[in-house]
Amino acid sequence: MTAPGTNTDAVLSRFSLNQETVKQWSLPELAEGCRKAGVTRVGLWRAPVQEYGVERAARLVREAGLTVTSLCRGGFLTATDPGARAAALDDNRAAIDEAAALGTSTLVLVSGGLPAGDRDLRGARERVAEALGELAPYARERGVRLAVEPLHPMFASDRCVVSTLGQALDIAERFPVEEVGVVVDTYHLWWDDTVAEGIRRAGAAGPDGGRIAAFQVADWVTPLPAGVLLGRGQLGDGSVDMRALRELVDAAGHTGPIEVEIFNEDLWARDGAEVLAEVVERYAAHVL
Repeated sequence: MTAPGTNTDAVLSRFSLNQETVKQWSLPELAEGCRKAGVTRVGLWRAPVQEYGVERAARLVREAGLTVTSLCRGGFLTATDPGARAAALDDNRAAIDEAAALGTSTLVLVSGGLPAGDRDLRGARERVAEALGELAPYARERGVRLAVEPLHPMFASDRCVVSTLGQALDIAERFPVEEVGVVVDTYHLWWDDTVAEGIRRAGAAGPDGGRIAAFQVADWVTPLPAGVLLGRGQLGDGSVDMRALRELVDAAGHTGPIEVEIFNEDLWARDGAEVLAEVVERYAAHVL
């Protein structure tokens, strides 16, 4: 529940619930839970959408009155083996088609880590850019923008060689702004003292936030759990000044959705409706 006297419509006007925040919900439960809570925007993930059926999922969210703000994820484009590279490109084309079917213009890309035995970060980033050169025209034809997401450096070896917003922009700026953008995620970027400069740079690329294709929020809590991937904190539980970052993104011209994306097993063990209500309350208190 939001605080008494809070204008719920105003709080939810840009709010988007990423599916992973309430991973315990099936797609129909997500649609129904959002309806009951007055949430009209969701970010979806490919695996549960594929399991449910892409066309069936598209029909479900459409009939529930939901707008899909992003689809996650494409990417993993750093392979050196020709066969693996071709397979990755094919998978990303499929992801683009899925995004288009779901009605979202944003496909989030996690670039991929270093291949086994490889230590060349610059070379890996260059392979990402080369792959985008093949994928961007395909995506544009289908009304989808590729959104390069920088991840915290702790993921550079195995998950994402793009660690800063500046690195993401260096890749994105090789392409038209309507083809390739970036993701600003508070969890991954809060520590970087150049992030404000990067957000301004992204916004200067054009109207409506320029290169900022998505803005996501989660908190940073310590100690990190084993495996670190599921260590995102509930909003307000950690170290991130999410309001300050939101204000920077707003100043850069981004007026689009603010997507809450929290990977946290403690949240997944709870009742989904309770989690969503708490997330909305924390969002109002710490992001707006």
